[in-house]
Amino acid sequence: MKYSITQNYVNGQFIDSHTNKFLDIVSPIDGKLLSKVPLSSAVDLNNAVTAAKAAFTSWSKTPIKERVQVFFRYKTLLEKNLKELAELCSEENGKTYGESVAEIEKCIELTEFATSLPQLVTGEVLEVSRGVECRTEHVALGVVASIVPFNFPSMVPNWTIPNAIALGNCMILKPSEKVPLSCAKIALLLKEAGLPDGVFNIVNGGIEIVEAICDHPDIEAVSFVGSTKVAKIVYQRSTSNYKRCLALGGAKNHLMVLPDAIPAMTAQNVAASMSGCAGQRCMAASAMIGVGNVDHIIEKICDEARKIIPGENLGAVINKESQFRIEKYITEAEQQGAKILVDGRNTKVKGKEEGTYVGPTVIDFVTPDMAVATEEIFGPVISIMRTNTVDEALAIENSNPYGNAASVFTQNGGMARYIIDKASAGMIGVNVGVPVPREPFSFGGWNESKFGVGDITGKSSIEFWTQLKKSTTKWNAEAGVNWMS
Repeated sequence: MKYSITQNYVNGQFIDSHTNKFLDIVSPIDGKLLSKVPLSSAVDLNNAVTAAKAAFTSWSKTPIKERVQVFFRYKTLLEKNLKELAELCSEENGKTYGESVAEIEKCIELTEFATSLPQLVTGEVLEVSRGVECRTEHVALGVVASIVPFNFPSMVPNWTIPNAIALGNCMILKPSEKVPLSCAKIALLLKEAGLPDGVFNIVNGGIEIVEAICDHPDIEAVSFVGSTKVAKIVYQRSTSNYKRCLALGGAKNHLMVLPDAIPAMTAQNVAASMSGCAGQRCMAASAMIGVGNVDHIIEKICDEARKIIPGENLGAVINKESQFRIEKYITEAEQQGAKILVDGRNTKVKGKEEGTYVGPTVIDFVTPDMAVATEEIFGPVISIMRTNTVDEALAIENSNPYGNAASVFTQNGGMARYIIDKASAGMIGVNVGVPVPREPFSFGGWNESKFGVGDITGKSSIEFWTQLKKSTTKWNAEAGVNWMS
């Protein structure tokens, strides 16, 4: 075992969990044991909440201009430790080093946005009547929780940590039990940046901790990122306990390719979108709809896919269960009549035979009723459907229950605008395979890709992590008595 047993982080200290149940943390790259993670209990969560609640009184009263100084220093530490963070991310998640570097760079961008919050939450003031003034201010909620997935061990935690804490809240983070090592490093960097003890805490575990977070009476808000199935449960359970909840679920993102699309650019974007992070991201393109004759573009997509080599510029999928599930989707589609143009099944990387790899896979002549066309595969697989018209393509996109992202590849501006207006998704791309907004624009989908109001990043997150206090004051007696008194 390369690292010591993973511990919880409570009140500024790493401590053992009150459990004798542990899971192995295995590197997807080569199958080697990295660490063990505790399946903590509700007792562990309660200890963390107690610490966070105690820290909240002082932290929430600290002026925001002072709170964000922590994140100026944290940003510098992310930059200083980028290589170590990227290597750790690759090791526990399986993505390539380059992808991990990009992930840490996004963490830096997210933190940079948090440092701008004092300019965005200044509130408003207006003299509404002679001698009478109304004012608004954003007030922290209290103890909040963030439940994060395995596919971005550093980035998704940083979707919530900087903004929620800079706005005056204290946080409980529940990492994925598959990749808890990066979150522990984040805790160390926050402490080094000067974050007071108790403001940020980590409780490792599985379903018991998720349920305990949803039920705990002293947790005011819960953010979640994961599958739609679990997102629904977390949202329903949290809100039934009168908490705020923003739960992001899965996706089935459609790329609509029109015959006038630039072939080389389109092929590169489609291949990168479907294979980046081994397809294990909610913004991956897993369904392509070719409108009209796009055979020349599909041919180039296959050429680009063959340049993607597992173990070199394609990382591993998270574990053997995922590898088996992804390959099962491919086999089932083939049995149902789809044509496998590029086949990534049974992939082995020399010297890393125990790693869990699936090669890039391009499946053509998929019909809209096949599982590969409707379900989230979460692997480096693109399913190609064909239509005669844009409206037929939009009908397929609109009928899918998710709504994270959709893209169109075309050189026709009017057609692009038409698809932007008609596509049922929260994030739209034009000649962009992964239409993730950059800060300060917020990240969030529609339909069954998101449950709750607002988005998890950017300006939209301010409303989720704070509540608005309104005050009305009158100081001069000469103002008299009127209906406002």
